[in-house]
Amino acid sequence: MKTIKKDLGSFNLHLIQTKKFKTITVRVIFHTPIKKEEITLRNILSDIMLQSTEKYKSRRDLTIVSEDLYAADISTSNQRLGNYLFTSFTLQTLQDKYTEDGNFEKSLEFLNEIIFHPDFRDDGFCVEKLDIVKSNAEVALNSIKEDASGYSLMRASEVYNSSSPISYRMTGYLEDLENINSKNLKECYEKMIDNDYVDIFVVGDYDSVDMLTLIKKYFKFKKIKKRKDAYILDAKKCRKRRLFAKETIDNTQSKLVIACPISKINSYERNYSLVLANIILGGGVDSKLFQEVREKNSLCYSIYSMFHKYDSTFFIIAGIDKKYFKKTVDLITENLNFMKKGKFSEKDITVAKEFYHTSIEEIEESEFQMINEVLSEEILGLDSAKERVTKMNGVTKSDIVKACKKIQMDTVFLLEGVKNEND
Repeated sequence: MKTIKKDLGSFNLHLIQTKKFKTITVRVIFHTPIKKEEITLRNILSDIMLQSTEKYKSRRDLTIVSEDLYAADISTSNQRLGNYLFTSFTLQTLQDKYTEDGNFEKSLEFLNEIIFHPDFRDDGFCVEKLDIVKSNAEVALNSIKEDASGYSLMRASEVYNSSSPISYRMTGYLEDLENINSKNLKECYEKMIDNDYVDIFVVGDYDSVDMLTLIKKYFKFKKIKKRKDAYILDAKKCRKRRLFAKETIDNTQSKLVIACPISKINSYERNYSLVLANIILGGGVDSKLFQEVREKNSLCYSIYSMFHKYDSTFFIIAGIDKKYFKKTVDLITENLNFMKKGKFSEKDITVAKEFYHTSIEEIEESEFQMINEVLSEEILGLDSAKERVTKMNGVTKSDIVKACKKIQMDTVFLLEGVKNEND
C-alpha cells in the first residue's frame, strides 16, 4: 500500500495505491462538528440524494446507469467520530482493464452527479420522494428496539453522559424527523457542500497523475476550510458512586452495559497500552472476561469490551440472564481490578500482541479498512501501521497496568428482558 496526500485547498486528496483489488474505490467524506439537531437531517439527506438527481429523475434511472457502468455501486453513510459527524459517499467500480476504456471516468462523473446535482424542485427537494424517505425512516426509528444489543449501548450512552455527543443517536430522532421539509433539507445540503471539511480517498491500481487530474475535474468546492475543533472528546468526570440504571424490554435475554471514562490519557496510552488492555480484558475468546465470566462461571451468553478512542471511554457489554445481574457485575469488577493490580501474565500480553499484529496485517485485505487506516492517521495523528507494530512490541506490563488504573466504572445499565422463555 502506497499513500500520497495532496492538499488541494478546498479538500484533501488521499491516493492509496494497491494491486490487491480489481475495483477502484472512491470515498468522499464530509465532516463537521456534530450537532444533535442535524443528525436526522443528514440521514434523510444522504438517503434522498440516492433517489434521484437533476439528470436522473428516478431511482430506476439511477439503477440503469449503474448497470451500464458494469454495476458501479454508490452508497452513503453517516457516523459520529468523537466531536464530528461524517457523511460519506462511496463509489466502487471495476478498473477499466476489466470493463472498457473510460468506464472509471464515467463512474466518477456519475458520483459527481449525485453529490453536486441533487434533484431540486422549486425551493427544495422533490416533496414526493421526501415523503417516501421520511416514511421509511419513521419505520426504522420505531423499530430500534429490535436490535437489543445496539439499543442497550445507545441507552447506556445516554444515561452515562446525556450532555455529550457520546449520547447522540446516529439513527436520528422522531421529533426531528417531523420537522424536516424540502426547504430545510436543501439548506442542510448547501451547508454541507459549502462549509464541511472534505477528504477524498481513492483506493486501487491506477496512475496517480491521471487520477489527480480526474479528481480535480469532477470535484470542485468553492471554499477553503480548515479544521478547528478537536476530534477527540474529553473524558467524562467519573461519578463518586456508580450509577445503576434499568429499562425493560420484551426479550428473554437481558443486556448489560458498563460505561467507564478514562481520564488524562496520553497518546501512547490511547494508541498502545489501552488497546492491549482491551484485548486482554475483553477482546476475544482468550480474554479474561470471556474465560472467567462466561466459560468458568456460566454467567452470560456473550461478553466483550470495547475501547472508544475518540470518546475516551471503555465499555463492557454482556448478554445475561437477569437473575445473574449482580454476580456478573461483581465478577466483571473483580477482573478489571485484577488488571489494575497486574494480575495477568506475560503470555497474556504476547497473545494480545499477536492478535493486534494480525489485525494490522488484515488492513490491506479491505479497501474500507485502508481508508479507515489513512483517516485515523490523518485526524488522530496515528502512527503508520509499520510504526505501530514496532511500538506495540515495546509495550510493557507496567504500561498496561498504569493505563488500566485510569479506567473507572461509572454507569451500569441493564436492559432487562421481561419475556419468559415459555411465552
